[in-house]
Amino acid sequence: MADHPRTVGELTGILRQGGYLADRGLATALFLAMSLPRPILLEGEVGVGKTEAAKVLAEVFGRKLIRLQCYEGIDTHQALYEWDYARQMLQIRALSEHQLAGGNAVDQLDRADDEFEAFLLEVLSDFQVSIPEIGTIKAQAPPLVVLTSNRTRELHDALKRRCLYHWIGYPSAERELEIVLVREPGVPQALARQVVAAVHRLRELDLAKPPGVAETIDWARTLDVLGGTELDPQLAADTLGAVVKERDDLDVVRDNLEEITSGA
Repeated sequence: MADHPRTVGELTGILRQGGYLADRGLATALFLAMSLPRPILLEGEVGVGKTEAAKVLAEVFGRKLIRLQCYEGIDTHQALYEWDYARQMLQIRALSEHQLAGGNAVDQLDRADDEFEAFLLEVLSDFQVSIPEIGTIKAQAPPLVVLTSNRTRELHDALKRRCLYHWIGYPSAERELEIVLVREPGVPQALARQVVAAVHRLRELDLAKPPGVAETIDWARTLDVLGGTELDPQLAADTLGAVVKERDDLDVVRDNLEEITSGA
């Protein structure tokens, strides 16, 4: 388990050892979130590594990851204990001190309702939760809290004021190539470079769901499993399901395969 990083550069190296390549902006934001300590809100397109950042942070620093998946209609009862009331009450009593001192990820916060955000204000302001049946549970040490959002709707200002903020965009081609090679070291560099170039062309098309970095990695892995050495139109057509996940998008991509793979 790594100690608290002393510098941004040290944190960047620790994350890289965990398979996560953070640019200086993201590494600085995460370093400040750990040092102040403050919750951090990560926004960005689908598949750019928001949730993965929280997972890797928990892994490399030996913290327990408690992931709360937000969705429309979620309320405090469902978030805290309603899925198994009796069992959860025992779990809260037995493990609350350890859990609230660990690392937390609040995933896709923009999918939750306004009322649920009010509940999160207490968590982010005082690092505590109030449960009517047993009272208030407060963290003995501030947890590292990472909130993620795809920005499908605006979050309340009161919630954002309690957080540091960082936008994760699509990486440059060179950085994305480096990410693919770190995550899939067995993929030939030439093939990985072709895949990255093709994905960047895909993102220029009018797609409902442009591929994220996760899809780039999946596509490179898929082609490698098939023994591909270069990305030609036929191989690309055979493996589009690894990178394009919408029916209408598939039609658009198939109509542009020659251009997408040319010079890749």
